[in-house]
Amino acid sequence: MSAEEERAGVRLTNLDQPLFEGAGATKRDLVDYLDAVAGRILPQLAGRPLSVKRVLRGQKPFMQKNLPKYTPSWVPRVTVWAESSRREVSYALCDDRRTLLWFANQRAVEYHPPLFRDGAWDRPTHLVIDIDPPAPDDFGAAVRAARLVRSAMDASGLAGAVKTSGAKGVHVFVPLDGRAPADDVAAATRALAARAERLDPDFATTAFIREDRGGKVFLDSTRAGGATVVAAYSPRIRPGTPVSFPVPWDDLDGVAPADFTVRNAAGLLADRDPWTELMPSPQALPPGLIEEGHTIPVARVQAMHEGKRRARARRAT
Repeated sequence: MSAEEERAGVRLTNLDQPLFEGAGATKRDLVDYLDAVAGRILPQLAGRPLSVKRVLRGQKPFMQKNLPKYTPSWVPRVTVWAESSRREVSYALCDDRRTLLWFANQRAVEYHPPLFRDGAWDRPTHLVIDIDPPAPDDFGAAVRAARLVRSAMDASGLAGAVKTSGAKGVHVFVPLDGRAPADDVAAATRALAARAERLDPDFATTAFIREDRGGKVFLDSTRAGGATVVAAYSPRIRPGTPVSFPVPWDDLDGVAPADFTVRNAAGLLADRDPWTELMPSPQALPPGLIEEGHTIPVARVQAMHEGKRRARARRAT
């Protein structure tokens, strides 16, 4: 089998090289997998300014936002002003199989779209809570915390879908009707996480500063605004190259992140698209949830101020 070939007008090279150390997969495995699931992952990426995580031979993985100068002219793109770096960033719009294959050939393993589409920057399409257990091998704790979030959603009149993150936790997605602006969605996310925390405060926490979590599962409400979340069906740069995979709520207790990899996930899917099947219809955010959330400080801002306060206290001792 040749280490080079062409698909959809994209020249694919070095296909037999290991993807990364511990991947248990080659670059060909990545290309074949993404090609097989293109019809399912592309709807998660299309129209969204895309960040990817690449891993080149002999280098550490890195996140790429700005397209390199050698990017083909046919790759769709959008230019966004980045306030933090005070420059324009040229993001790809991965709208088609050809672009996806080009990214695969660039050894882009992870696909991280934002929660908005180009042209609708202030209207997130989903509310997301990222559930992060304290230990890498404690997926059961993430599942237990996900059920707290689901109970809080039920009580708030919301419904969502869940997927493995492909790392150690899970992502809960609530599809939105597009009416709520980003600030209100961020507020509702904070409130939902806080309501889930109150159901079992000895087990789950919304504390953003790691040292304040006390070994509890972290309910991360900061996946809002311009934040990105790894897409359903995206591979991860982890041992074995696992895939972020949709799971029915009732099946969460019977799975582990390592069950779904670039070597077997396409076969497990067959002709189905469970992320689309499991996702409820878009919903409006309850006004009470938004109102409550606006009384909760933004986690990153609060953590920044707290960090400065602690630094001053240390200098004073």
